[in-house]
Amino acid sequence: MKWFLILWAGPIALLGSWYGLSYYDMSFGIFMLTRDAHDLVFRVYGHVLGMPPETIPPLVARAIVVDSLFVFAIIAFRKRKRIAAWWQRRRDAGEGAPAQDLPSAESLSNAP
Repeated sequence: MKWFLILWAGPIALLGSWYGLSYYDMSFGIFMLTRDAHDLVFRVYGHVLGMPPETIPPLVARAIVVDSLFVFAIIAFRKRKRIAAWWQRRRDAGEGAPAQDLPSAESLSNAP
């Protein structure tokens, strides 16, 4: 599961950092991080896809959101028994349950 998350978050972080740095022209002397390279990349993608280059970033953002929802659904499915047990304990304890009775996010993420 750890590698699944790394292989999901790695490309998103790389794309997001490239997009942010190149959009604001923070190149640090690297051509690929310049605004000219940014515009060139989206012009090429726009030409290949047959659409205006300015419509591509919102489509990519929407695709990342949908993919992220799928990833979180897979994680929730894998941890469904633990989540159901936590929910049942929370419901049985009532509204005024002390916080130490509820599992932390860290204990849920360390499950096999």
